[in-house]
Amino acid sequence: MQRHAFLQDLSREHHTALRLALDARRAAASGDAARIRGQAEVCRRCYADEIDAHFRIEESELLPRLLADGDAARTALVERTQREHAELRTLVAQLAQADAAILARFADLLAAHVRFEERELFEALQTGLS
Repeated sequence: MQRHAFLQDLSREHHTALRLALDARRAAASGDAARIRGQAEVCRRCYADEIDAHFRIEESELLPRLLADGDAARTALVERTQREHAELRTLVAQLAQADAAILARFADLLAAHVRFEERELFEALQTGLS
């Protein structure tokens, strides 16, 4: 589906996040401590440089649009988004430990979160944008 212009940049950024998640998952599965440390640092930098700003735009500009009509289903989408953003923030902070399990959890949640946003959150927003 063609994204509304308001969502296009955010949707493109999701591709980068999926690539990051794939690289992180592969590093975590490798068992190579140096590779895990290196990829954990890449994830931390990418979060600081790109993902955090992406989350803030969603939280300040997109989520309030979904809450505006008081629809329970849309409110549930907002709550899930906020919960996953918070968990990803926690995991990024934990990546300083460069642990394979944390890196894998970050990768899995980031990939699942992006897919949720593309399939559910952005679809709900798309219907409300003219």
